[in-house]
Order: sequence, then structure tokens, then C-alpha cells
Amino acid sequence: MNRIIPPLDPPMSRRKRSLTEDERALWDGVARQIKPLRGRPRPVKVAGVDAQSAVPALKPAPPASPQPLKRAAKPSPAAPPPLATLGRRERTHLSRGRKDIDARIDLHGMTQARAHHALLHFLQRASHDGYGFVLVITGKGKSGDAERGVLRRQVPQWLALPEFRAYVVGFDEAHIGHGGEGALYVRVRRARG
Repeated sequence: MNRIIPPLDPPMSRRKRSLTEDERALWDGVARQIKPLRGRPRPVKVAGVDAQSAVPALKPAPPASPQPLKRAAKPSPAAPPPLATLGRRERTHLSRGRKDIDARIDLHGMTQARAHHALLHFLQRASHDGYGFVLVITGKGKSGDAERGVLRRQVPQWLALPEFRAYVVGFDEAHIGHGGEGALYVRVRRARG
């Protein structure tokens, strides 16, 4: 049985509709909240006219009068480089005892404020004494405790703070023999001079 297939209708032309006042207001509100890509200025519309097509001529700035010379401000100290994890070789040497851990601090049972203060002073002293690696024992926290391991979570965040960065090059979780998840190997930045 031969079936007759009707010819396809020509495609309907897409008509571009304009936005209503409410839709335009909504779109403008959304567009104002968007941050433009780097290096590209946001086009500004003035009363329905694109600002790029109607750019007013700018007046040249008047010549600046000579200002008295001011002393240059002291340059701010450069920020320390980003924290680095320990290399596999260093971590292996530390865990097997081939590289010495120069000092240890145990933060078990301390409040956050006391542990923060103790850790900062410990790292300052370790840096001053020229230590290379220290072990920071945070503990794993009590099992069954709702806020399990507060210091275990907080100490890595503290080590990334600017006040600690002057003394810390990097850190990594310790080997199970040195406390595993409840301890950190910290590479200390040696004090200059």
C-alpha cells in the first residue's frame, strides 16, 4: 500500500519579540548583579541607547601642578610563598626515622585559645632555634563526641594564617607510627640571621 506523505510546511520564520517593561526591568536587575569578565568593561545603557554607540567626547585633564616630593613609604614585606605539602621522600624519611623530628608539641586536652597560643610560640621558638621538622600532635578527638577532633580540624587552618606563615613552610599528615590522622609533620621556616 502506497501512502502519500504530505509535503512539509515551510519553516516558520522566527519572529524576534521585544521584551515587556517588566521583563526589561527584571533583566536589568539581573545584569547589574553579574561581574564582568576581566578586562572587559560592562556596557552601560542610557535611556535605551547603548553607551558604546553614543560616547561623549571627554575633556582633556588639566595639567597637574608639580607636587612637592614625598618620601616613599617603606615597602610592605613580601607575603610568604604558598604552603607546600611535604615531598614523598621527606615524608618517608621522617616516618622511618632517617630524618630527625627536632621537636614535638602535644595539644591534647587544650582549649582552642590555649592550643593556638602554645602552637604559635612553639613554632616561633622552633624557627629561632633553626629546627627543620617538628611534630604537632592534635589528637583524633573523643569517639562519640559531636564535635570530634576540633583541634585536628583547626590546626591545619591555623597553619595557613599569616601569623603562622612566617614560621611554617608546609605540613602533612603524620605516619601512623607518629600519630597518623591525629598528628602533623610541620616543616619549619628557619629564622634569618
